[in-house]
Amino acid sequence: MKIVESVKEMQVLTGRFRQAGRTIAFVPTMGYLHRGHLELLREGRKRGDVLVLSIYVNPTQFGAGEDLEKYPRNLERDYKMAEGEGVDVVFCPASGEMYPEHYQTFVNVEEVTGNLCGLSREGHFRGVATVCCKLFNIINPQVAIFGQKDFQQLVVIRRMVQDLNMGLSIIGLPTVREPDGLAMSSRNVYLSEKERETALCLSRALLRAKGLFEGGAREAPKILKAVTELLTESPLVCLEYAKICDLTTLKDIPLLDRPAVLALAAKVGQTRLIDNYVFGEALEIASGK
Repeated sequence: MKIVESVKEMQVLTGRFRQAGRTIAFVPTMGYLHRGHLELLREGRKRGDVLVLSIYVNPTQFGAGEDLEKYPRNLERDYKMAEGEGVDVVFCPASGEMYPEHYQTFVNVEEVTGNLCGLSREGHFRGVATVCCKLFNIINPQVAIFGQKDFQQLVVIRRMVQDLNMGLSIIGLPTVREPDGLAMSSRNVYLSEKERETALCLSRALLRAKGLFEGGAREAPKILKAVTELLTESPLVCLEYAKICDLTTLKDIPLLDRPAVLALAAKVGQTRLIDNYVFGEALEIASGK
């Protein structure tokens, strides 16, 4: 496994792969890998002749007061996990490589960033779109793999790739969960034991919505009322949003008469967590009982 820190070196390397006719599969991450990331790597291993992983905590997607400085990092652990999954190249640039002095170009994806996390995390998706655009330009993959837990991010990246004619496939994989149902996230490490147990209310809320939908409920307010009641039972939970949105536009809808997603964001203690359920899809969540 080769570790690359230089943008120029990475471009030269992947250019050689392309010239040799090899398919590059790419998994972008901010590191502190968990089983969810490993599933993305395994999919990438199936889809590409060359598997590239990036590890970069992107400062432009963190807002004021967010956890940029304390975001969990453990490069040596990440390298070992990556090597175990057959990663060929790890791209691990410093911020000076990605955003050199006088940097001033950003990518804005507009309508699909106007709801959900875009309402409270000003500039977040500008940072996400910009860093992904840069990584795609540097690595030049034919396919990139993302997790559906960050559903809005997935929609934003697909929109950008389509709008800018980038010529690569974006693959979204189902959320990977702990045995008790909690969606895997690098930020779960922040949770205390009590907060960790409380955080299960997010996945239980999704199960409640799934049950109502399968029972015939199609009115978004009815489903959201049941979900919100469950999410606000604990004083440790501060609900940011629970919304049912059109799957493509991410605009709120009153009736589930089209493909739709239930998206949640809440703080459990001081830790912000997100989760989602696409109506009609299987939902592999433990009962928690």
